[in-house]
Amino acid sequence: MGLSGSSRQGTSPLEVVLLRNGIAESLHRAHAVVTDQRGRLLMRAGDPQHLSFIRSSLKPFQAQLFVSSGAVDAQGGGDRAMAIACASHDGTLEQAREAFQVLWRADVDVSFLRCPCGLDKESALQHNCSGKHAAFLASCRRMGWPLEGYLNREHPLQQEVFNRVAELLGIPSAELVIACDDCGAPTLHLPLCQMALLYAHLGGAQSAILERLARAMQAHPELVAGEGRFDTELMRRSLGLLVSKGGAEGIQCLARMGEGLGLAIKVEDGSSRAKWAVALHLLRQLDWLTPSALEELEQQFLIPMAGQRLEVRGQLR
Repeated sequence: MGLSGSSRQGTSPLEVVLLRNGIAESLHRAHAVVTDQRGRLLMRAGDPQHLSFIRSSLKPFQAQLFVSSGAVDAQGGGDRAMAIACASHDGTLEQAREAFQVLWRADVDVSFLRCPCGLDKESALQHNCSGKHAAFLASCRRMGWPLEGYLNREHPLQQEVFNRVAELLGIPSAELVIACDDCGAPTLHLPLCQMALLYAHLGGAQSAILERLARAMQAHPELVAGEGRFDTELMRRSLGLLVSKGGAEGIQCLARMGEGLGLAIKVEDGSSRAKWAVALHLLRQLDWLTPSALEELEQQFLIPMAGQRLEVRGQLR
């Protein structure tokens, strides 16, 4: 494995312009890359080596042990448990209850959760990463590892996460650059082409574990994000062909199921509205969504309010 064709020379970054009554008001710059499972760069816009933290787009890969350890099957959680493990959710009653069920079936008390409880929340279960944390704890229980300190990068759980990600990338785990995400869990500093490679693996058929996680996300998109949220609405309209998972600070990753193709996007200034606009622009270019699905999503995500519209300039090459 490895990454080929990763020269910094190539196409210009994409530009996202916010138009107010047809007049440019704000500008965002974005980089994007498409790779296959062999790490070949198939298309790019901007710098495929652009470095950023993958943030919550890492969640499906952090959830691998939840499946491979047998924790999911042992507790009978099925697709819903796997979907909430990959989620950045709204903290609705349904979503918080699903995260609680993961803990309850594993006989783990809620007090072990180390994701923050916001001032406007009643429980850590309402934190957008509670499903990931619940799956972490259930995996530890299944493996006989300590529940305390499960977020520490030296904990055997996190070491296993790093090893599995490194294996997918075809690099030694010691090369991974690790930092703390907002929820307290480790996240990784990766070039954009490696993020796309991870999602190419998610969309491929070589890993039964990743395929189960991807299919669970597609089966329950309402758990992965929430009503009206980009990942949820996109997967609902993708006819089972796309997995979508965003991350903070302008990260958006997508997998094309059955074809082993990954698309990764980074908006330089971290704008969410810009990454959604870029994703829809590129999905139209790639022909990965039906025209009717694209029109519905563009109506929802390209028009922030009356008199405003987001326009993307540039193409994948």
